[in-house]
Amino acid sequence: HGHGYGRRKGPPKDIPAHIKERTSEDGAGINLNGSQVGLEGIRFMTGHSPLKNVVTMALKGNKLGDEGVQILADSETFQNVEALSLWDNQITPQGARYLANSKSLKKLKSLNLMKNQLGNDGIIVLLESDNLKSVEHLDLSDNAMSDKAAKALAESPNAANLRRLDLFNNKIGPEGVRAILQSKTLVNLEFLDLTLNAVDADQAEELEKTRTLPKLETLFLQ
Repeated sequence: HGHGYGRRKGPPKDIPAHIKERTSEDGAGINLNGSQVGLEGIRFMTGHSPLKNVVTMALKGNKLGDEGVQILADSETFQNVEALSLWDNQITPQGARYLANSKSLKKLKSLNLMKNQLGNDGIIVLLESDNLKSVEHLDLSDNAMSDKAAKALAESPNAANLRRLDLFNNKIGPEGVRAILQSKTLVNLEFLDLTLNAVDADQAEELEKTRTLPKLETLFLQ
């Protein structure tokens, strides 16, 4: 996932200068992991012309919340983003809705939403979005996801291109796990992490035998 460059006690004193410093010379990447730039930072980014060609955005731990996600999703600045990490930003189903409805985030290949508050509702909203169609790596770890969203994921045509799926530390039980392992849609999945869900060791052993995913090489169930 990439942990960034360490913890800070608060936002940078000069947020625009910090953002410029953390942007690659060619403007293709920005790493603000742990920076806590908040709404001020994301607003600055939308108007910062060197970011119009940004491809990779690492925004873990920036206290964006749903409002920050809305600003990001509505901006035309980020139309070329392929890899977006919003890990640990207090995002709820409303924030997921902004991502799902975004007219700019159409090129995503990697989307990291680990450690937010999406729940089943937020995840299902995302799964219904065409913005997910090109995504190959999706991280929904630690989002209070249970069987309902797991089954929706297993059946969503928008998830057909996923190659890596991280569902660590959720609330998915045997039914949800079985649905994913036997999905007729997730045919390109190569890596699946279901560690720390609502499945015990005996159930995990039995479930592993039921998997039919044709390309799955790596599976973590316990």
